Amino acid sequence: MKQIVILFILFLFMGQFSISQVANNNCANAVELCPNVSEPSTNIGANITFCTGCEDDFNFCFPTNNSIWFTFTTNAIGGNVQVDFSNLVFEINPGQGLAIQATIIQATAPCSSGSYTPIGNCISNGNANFSLTATGLPANTTYYVVVDGDDSGVGITQAAECSFDVEVSGAGVSHLPPTIQVNSSNLSICKNDVVTFSVNSFNCPNIGGFNWYINSTLVAVTSDSLFSTSALSDGDIVTVETSCYTLCSEVVNVSTVPFSVYSFLVDAGPDLTISPNIATTVNGVTSAPSYSWNPNFLFSNPNSLNTIVTTDQTVTITLTATENGCTLSDDLTLTVITGLDIPNTFSPNEDGINEKWIIQGISSYPDCNVKIYTRWGQEVFFANGYSDEKAWDGTKKSGLAAEGVYFYILDLNDGSSPLIKGSLTLIR
Repeated sequence: MKQIVILFILFLFMGQFSISQVANNNCANAVELCPNVSEPSTNIGANITFCTGCEDDFNFCFPTNNSIWFTFTTNAIGGNVQVDFSNLVFEINPGQGLAIQATIIQATAPCSSGSYTPIGNCISNGNANFSLTATGLPANTTYYVVVDGDDSGVGITQAAECSFDVEVSGAGVSHLPPTIQVNSSNLSICKNDVVTFSVNSFNCPNIGGFNWYINSTLVAVTSDSLFSTSALSDGDIVTVETSCYTLCSEVVNVSTVPFSVYSFLVDAGPDLTISPNIATTVNGVTSAPSYSWNPNFLFSNPNSLNTIVTTDQTVTITLTATENGCTLSDDLTLTVITGLDIPNTFSPNEDGINEKWIIQGISSYPDCNVKIYTRWGQEVFFANGYSDEKAWDGTKKSGLAAEGVYFYILDLNDGSSPLIKGSLTLIR
């Protein structure tokens, strides 16, 4: 048992065992100090690495007890650097030191004490705010800052432990303020026009990817500086964001002015389900002075908003309109259902002819249901298992339905067919 206790103490002394060590207790995990950014830090719970040539095996400035490590890299110009320590708060325990020690190190071999060169001043009794300074540092060079608890003095048996803030500054590390500029092919466009954006950067080395936003909503991430979109509306603002510098990155962004997007109403109408080769009326709506339907050979008059289309197969038709130099379009899908003949008119006027809205072939779908609505969405008729006997006779709960256009939804309930939608005209 005595041997186990001795081994445990030896392991503690050799720095091979610790409780709740801070991450940068090890030089290889040195915290990167970014220029003009205060870094909250502590050496509480730190220890030393005890071996020949290891990170803590140096004999200048001060001997290490519970070291922690930081690093910084000079910029492309180099120059003077200052490392400030502030807000020191010490652990207060019997026999524990109340000062920290620190210095700047250049290492030709990272974290190998045999390659160390001390840079600038050395602080060995830091019990209040203090600074490390180094002058004329060369460009693009990495340095380390080691901080340790002092254990010198009468009656001191335990090295100091301290929480503090550390910040690096100076011409040798400061970044020139990075900026970016966004350019677009046109700020005044038509609805659905494709707009291409590009980015120019200034003082922004090692630029990262680009995040693109429309009205603060992320819409794309690109690896290069180009982005295209056709999804802009009037007043939209496009913003691009990127990061500069690999180490101590800085995020920059820039926005366009609001876009002027010209648009106007173009509505081909709702999708319809029809029987093959049955003339169907489509009712397009637009405010534009020039318009046409395509494919034009399907229409009785492709240049009329309200026209008749005939087809024997499912097809998508398009209403295209032009106004003020802008061209917009809207699609309508005609789904052709074979085996059914759905009339688009009937005349319940008691002359004995076409008195009900009879759907030829509906008997093949005994589970179907039909709903009929006014143009304002009021339901006037509903039937489960639609048949000749249950066919609509032009009445509603309150009496006779008025002449005019109605809309229907036919659900065949066969597990595969889509809802059939269309319009019918009641004639008295």
